[in-house]
Amino acid sequence: MIELDKQDGLWTVTLNRPDKANSLTGAMLAELAAIAESATEARALILTGRGKVFSAGADLDEARAGLATSDLWERLSAAIAALPGLTIAALNGTLAGGSLGMALACDLRLAVPGANIFYPVMKRGFLPQPSDPQRMAALIGPARTKLILIAGQKIAAEEAYGFGLIDRVVPAEELMDTARAFAADTLAADPEIARGIAALCP
Repeated sequence: MIELDKQDGLWTVTLNRPDKANSLTGAMLAELAAIAESATEARALILTGRGKVFSAGADLDEARAGLATSDLWERLSAAIAALPGLTIAALNGTLAGGSLGMALACDLRLAVPGANIFYPVMKRGFLPQPSDPQRMAALIGPARTKLILIAGQKIAAEEAYGFGLIDRVVPAEELMDTARAFAADTLAADPEIARGIAALCP
């Protein structure tokens, strides 16, 4: 349910559970975290999904059984945020719940038109993962973070672009080509220079 493709320094990780809206099981989360932790030599990494939803967050059955509060979510987002290469979330559709953490941990976020972003943890009786509100607020400010987390609002990709939560809204047929184009300069650069510039960016 997790696909990994490695080509010339570019790692592409694809969520492949479209019949369940790419909702994440504990096994999928552990695999994603292990991939991110092993990707230290990747020059660039793209996260995307199959179907029309990037991810609906935690598998509901497993969420009720404890996955919603698992430390795997923080392990995954921390591993992505620590990568020295360029990380890109290519959102092929709606992004919901705990899966928002992996996208927030990326350097760049692209989304297809009509994709929605929401994080209904309060409605479901859970706290968000600790780093998620911090990363979200750093991108869009505290008020808009509360709009999503406390007011429970769904934000369309186009509005999220205006907020600064999404960096580009891209037609579905151009999504992966655009993500690869964004990675092209990094892949072509001297790795030490690329990593040095990344280290200088907040």
